[in-house]
Amino acid sequence: MGMFDGKKGLVLGVANNRSIAWAIAKTIMDAGGEVGFTHLPDPPGDEKCKNRRRVTKCTDQYPEKTKFVVPLNVQDDENIAEVMKTAEAEFGKIDFLLHSIAYADRADLSRDTIETSRAGFNMAMEISAYSLIAVANAARHIMNDGGAIATMTYFGGEKCVPGYNVMGICKAALDASMRYLAYDLGPRGIRVNALSAGPLKTLAGSAAGVGEMLAMYQDIAPTCRNITHEEVGRTGAFLLSDCANGITGEILHVDGGYNAMGSPGRLLDKVRELQQQS
Repeated sequence: MGMFDGKKGLVLGVANNRSIAWAIAKTIMDAGGEVGFTHLPDPPGDEKCKNRRRVTKCTDQYPEKTKFVVPLNVQDDENIAEVMKTAEAEFGKIDFLLHSIAYADRADLSRDTIETSRAGFNMAMEISAYSLIAVANAARHIMNDGGAIATMTYFGGEKCVPGYNVMGICKAALDASMRYLAYDLGPRGIRVNALSAGPLKTLAGSAAGVGEMLAMYQDIAPTCRNITHEEVGRTGAFLLSDCANGITGEILHVDGGYNAMGSPGRLLDKVRELQQQS
């Protein structure tokens, strides 16, 4: 018997087969869950529908567990409502919702935080932080009591991570939103948590310079290695399952212990070796 047998829910934000959201969704479906997916809308006139195709390439592997794949623009409340209507028509009620959506203009990501444009800041905050509030508000009407919501965050919202820039501010707002939503939905037994993953090779990670971060995490993390998609997938599924019924308002780190370090740790040994060689 699977951990998600009889459970139904939404996964928002799969971009392709390397997405963390897909790793979590796979774990859920392998454990018996049924899922409705959303994808980034394709531009008008794009006959190839690249965004949709990237997602259906994943979901086609689970034809019996995938109940629908629809576009979602989190800046459009009407579109959010349409997605929830689709979920209600398919499932009646849902048990879980995974929010894995974030965006900032590359121009703003590549410049110092102090130079972030006003328009870029507003857009990044709306898509990366407010969207959690928007979808949670829309989903609560079709979510069973005792359900679960999880969002994807990053350590750059807790501490300054040079290069993460405006997205770090967005993640800090997302983390705070998660805690307040946990309070609002708590009386119904609906839990809201965040999963903070270490660097992984994903579409979003490529925009944040994940290559350099992978090497740094491997040197500093107590486990002396990077995490895997499968590890994040299992942890994300755990947060959305009944096994985590006593957990809400939390940020769960899956980073090999990197966040626990107060110094560069074993990386200092490498620095000393280089100093001795020079």
